[in-house]
Amino acid sequence: MNQQKRIILISLVTGIVLMLAKFGAYFLTASNFVLTDAAESIVNVIASSFAFYSIYLSSLPRDENHPYGHGKVEFFSVFIEGALIGIAGCIIIVKSAYSFFYPNVIHDLFTGAVIIGITGAINGGLGYYMIRKGKELRSMTLDADGRHLLADTVTSGGLVVGLLLIEFTHVLWLDSVLSILVGLYIVYSSYKLVRKSVGGLMDEADTQVVNDIIHVLSEKRRESWIDVHNLRAQKYGHELHIDCHMTLPSYFDLNTVHTEISLVDKMINKDMGIKTELFIHADPCLPDCCHYCSMPNCPIRTEAQTETIAWTMENVVRNKKHFE
Repeated sequence: MNQQKRIILISLVTGIVLMLAKFGAYFLTASNFVLTDAAESIVNVIASSFAFYSIYLSSLPRDENHPYGHGKVEFFSVFIEGALIGIAGCIIIVKSAYSFFYPNVIHDLFTGAVIIGITGAINGGLGYYMIRKGKELRSMTLDADGRHLLADTVTSGGLVVGLLLIEFTHVLWLDSVLSILVGLYIVYSSYKLVRKSVGGLMDEADTQVVNDIIHVLSEKRRESWIDVHNLRAQKYGHELHIDCHMTLPSYFDLNTVHTEISLVDKMINKDMGIKTELFIHADPCLPDCCHYCSMPNCPIRTEAQTETIAWTMENVVRNKKHFE
């Protein structure tokens, strides 16, 4: 968690410095196209500030009012970041449309392009680093902030090309047209972030996380684990919560069942690379399970094993044993 805070703090300080540089380029050129990048940099700073606070809040221990911890605040962080980006994009579109009909004088575009190019390269490097660390630390906030910075890099790259095009062609209306196109791209980026955050707040299934869990279970599958079904996973900040049903031999005593479930708990916590809380409901096997059960020396087997059913997304998330 301290590592996440350091990364966000670096992003915040860098964002402030780059914001000042971009506004310097805007006052130098008076270009709406440059203003699009400068306006979005304000969003970068605000978003990084809230991201820093959300990571702090999500690291707080559980309490009586938050039995699952405070991790869902990260979804609010991403929502606010997406909403702010969308507002910035809409403002850019409106101002650029106005300037198309009432243009203003622009100048020093080459110098402005150099400044924007440097800031874009810095954002690109930082964004790539944050996405990589976000996946490594399983932090949605770091990942979202990094993707925002990469989107900002794309914007800056297009901005540099556009400024040079205007400089050499002297077609001034391109400033407003290109600004509107960038504004539309920013609004689209906003939609994707808001969509992701709302999905998290609505407990939408994260298929990547579920697939990772299925892979871990399949790799370490034991003969006594006859099947796994009704598997659900939800990420709350830096913690993962999983509940599922596991079919075990019906002749196992309670101590043996507890041992098997504890093995699953330890294995998931070790191999998923994230602190995980598991709630596993143990189901007894039925005679209909025999044809896909590989348990050796089973005293209650009614028929030989004839197939091995691979654990897939389709059969693991269903609330049914594999034969049903």
